[in-house]
Amino acid sequence: MRFSSMVRTILLLSLVATLVSAQIPQHDRAFWRAIAQNHYAVPANQSAATLSREVSQLLGSPDPELRDDLAYSILENWIYRLNILQTPDLLALTDEWRANLKIGIGESGTDSVLKRSFSALCLSLMAEREAKAPFLGESRYHQLLAEALAYLESERDLRGYDAKLGWIHANAHTADLLQALSKNSLLTKNEENSMLAALAARLSSAPQVYTQGEQDRMAAAVLAVIRRPSFDTTDFEGWLKRLEDEDKKVWASPLTPETLARYQNHTYFLQALAVRLSLEPESSRITGFKAGTLGILRAR
Repeated sequence: MRFSSMVRTILLLSLVATLVSAQIPQHDRAFWRAIAQNHYAVPANQSAATLSREVSQLLGSPDPELRDDLAYSILENWIYRLNILQTPDLLALTDEWRANLKIGIGESGTDSVLKRSFSALCLSLMAEREAKAPFLGESRYHQLLAEALAYLESERDLRGYDAKLGWIHANAHTADLLQALSKNSLLTKNEENSMLAALAARLSSAPQVYTQGEQDRMAAAVLAVIRRPSFDTTDFEGWLKRLEDEDKKVWASPLTPETLARYQNHTYFLQALAVRLSLEPESSRITGFKAGTLGILRAR
């Protein structure tokens, strides 16, 4: 019995060591730099699938070069530009990053936000690829959308750029994800409205004024939804009206930093949306969207 117990312990420790080692990047900074410098070609005798899972572990690194310049850029090229990963690899990475959105959620001011934020950004690559060459399947697509909306609501770390950590930008990255998801034919009418509601709620609930272009990234996500042929223009009119009504309350009650932040975020968002609409090809729909947006801005 004692020998059997010892064998089980050894096997268990071996399994734990294997799992731990699988989570620790095996290659150094120079290795990843060489890939980027070689136009993101996969090194000889290396597996893109294995390397993508390894470099994915760097998405939570506090080192901006490892996290952003190398890990994200390599994944962007292999997933979206060079298109070298196969469906099982794409699904494995998608499921890993979906799980990452929940790790440390509710924290603010800690490094845990980096893995959540850059997982959302990498998921936007998956959504972009899915819109062009479906691989997720209907169930996974709708799950990803629901989780993206939940993450947008739940993230409490709203930092944009940090002098030491580089880009954090959780809300901007999630807006990028929603923008990419909105390009898919699987998106339902209810999901279109859920996206707009979630983006409006995030603008309203932010306790400070965004200073790193987050309002513009959210405007890009809204534009992607409302330009869909299936989108009902009356839904946009109602959505704008609710936003305008919220802002009127700011001046009807004692002013607070929080209510002023909401008003300013709405203003900067509307300005960004108006500019983006002005850059769209002219159509009766776009003209109507632009008129509604500019009408609110003129009254501010």
